[in-house]
Amino acid sequence: MTRRHFGTDGIRGLANGEKLTPELALRVGMAAGLRFVRGEHRNRVVIGKDTRRSGYMIESALAAGFTAVGMDVYFLGPMPTPAVAMLTRSLRADLGVMISASHNPYDDNGIKLFRPDGFKLSDQVEADIEDLMQSDLTPRLARGRDIGRAHRDEAAQTRYIEYTKRTLPIGVDLAGLRIVIDCANGAAYKVAPIALWELGAEVFPIGVTPDGFNINDKVGSTAPEALRAKVKEVRADIGIALDGDADRVIIVDERGEVVDGDQLMAVIAQSWHSRGRLNGGGLVATVMSNLGLERYLSAQGLSLERTAVGDRYVLETMRAKGFNVGGEQSGHIILSDYTTTGDGLIAALQLLAVVRERDRPVSQVTSCFEKVPQLLQSVRFKNGKPLENKKVKQAIAEGETRLGTAGRLIIRESGTEPVIRVMAEGDDEDLVAAVVRDISSAISDAA
Repeated sequence: MTRRHFGTDGIRGLANGEKLTPELALRVGMAAGLRFVRGEHRNRVVIGKDTRRSGYMIESALAAGFTAVGMDVYFLGPMPTPAVAMLTRSLRADLGVMISASHNPYDDNGIKLFRPDGFKLSDQVEADIEDLMQSDLTPRLARGRDIGRAHRDEAAQTRYIEYTKRTLPIGVDLAGLRIVIDCANGAAYKVAPIALWELGAEVFPIGVTPDGFNINDKVGSTAPEALRAKVKEVRADIGIALDGDADRVIIVDERGEVVDGDQLMAVIAQSWHSRGRLNGGGLVATVMSNLGLERYLSAQGLSLERTAVGDRYVLETMRAKGFNVGGEQSGHIILSDYTTTGDGLIAALQLLAVVRERDRPVSQVTSCFEKVPQLLQSVRFKNGKPLENKKVKQAIAEGETRLGTAGRLIIRESGTEPVIRVMAEGDDEDLVAAVVRDISSAISDAA
C-alpha cells in the first residue's frame, strides 16, 4: 500500500517543508473529519500538541478543516500523546489528534490521529483519509448552522493528572522520595511535575521552560546527561526523563546510571507476574530489545514475543495475542491495562510502585539482568538505496556469519528520516563492534 503523506507514526516532517504545511493540515482536518463523522450527534475532535512554535500554525489549520466539515473542536493545549489518546475516549470524541514530532528537533512537527477508542489508525483508514485528501471536498463542506465550533478544554490537564495518579496501587504514594523529572521542554512540562508532587514526592523539575524552540534540546530521554547531573547534584532517589510528547521514558538511578526500556519492562513484567496480573505469559518487544531480556524472561518462565521496530507493531501483537505489557528499548512502554499507546509517566509510576513495595534503591530494583553487549549505529544517507548495494549486502552476510547463532544482527531503514540503523549483539563485545563498524562503513561508502 503506497501512501503519500502518512508514515510509520502519522505524518511527520519539517514544518512548512515539502511534507507538512498549513494547506496539508487543513486537508487532513477536512478529510479525517469526514471519515469519522458518525451519526446525527454533534461530532467532536480533541486536539493536543507539544510545545513547538509551529504547533500553533498546524493546530489552527486542523481546526479550520474540522470545523469546515461540521466537527466541534476541543483544544487541549500542551498535552502528552497518551493523554490525548485517553481523553479521546474519556470525552467520547469521534477523533483525537496529537501535534508532535516526538523526540525530533523543534523545526520538525507531525500529526498523529486516534480513533474514538484511543487507538492509532490502521493503515487502511489512513489510506482512506489520503484518498479523501486528493478529492474535491467542497460539495461535502458544512453550511450555516452545521459548521463546527472551537472550544478550549480548561480541565484536560487535571483529568490526565488524576488518571495517572490512579494507576498506582491503592495505598501507595511517593512520600519521602526525591525525584528529578526531565520533561524535555515538551508536552508534559506542566502535568508530570504536578502529578509527582501531588503523590507526595519532593520534585526537582528540569526541561520545564519551553520557548517553542528548545524541545528535546540537550534534555529529555534522548539526552539524559542533564538528568544524570541533576540526580547527582540533589542526591535524588530517581531521575525520570520523558521525550517531547511524553510517550517514552528513560530512568536514571540514584547513582546516575541510565536504565533503558528493556530493564523497565523486565521490572514491570516480573512484578505483575508475581501478583497474577501479567497477561500473555510474558511481554512483547521489538527486534532491538537486548538478548539479555529474553534470557531473563525465559529463566522466569516467561516469553518474549518480538516484533518489527515501531510501537504500532508492538501494540498489534499485544492485542492479537493477549499481552498487557510491551514496548521498546528506547523507553516506549505500553501497559494496555491503562493506555492504548506508550505513556512515559505511567510506566515510571509502575516502577516507583515496585521501588516502594521492595523498599530498595532504584539501582537494585532495575538490575534484573546483565545486558548482552549490543551496539547500535545510525548511518545517514543522502539518496539512493544503500541496502541494495552489492558490497553492503556482502558486508551484512559476512557479519551474520561472524556472529553465528549466539548473536543477532538487525539492519533497518528509519521510517522517519534518511538513516539506516545497524545493530549487532553477542557475547563477544569486540566482535560486535567490528561487525557494526564494517557494515556501517560499507553503507557510508555506498551512500
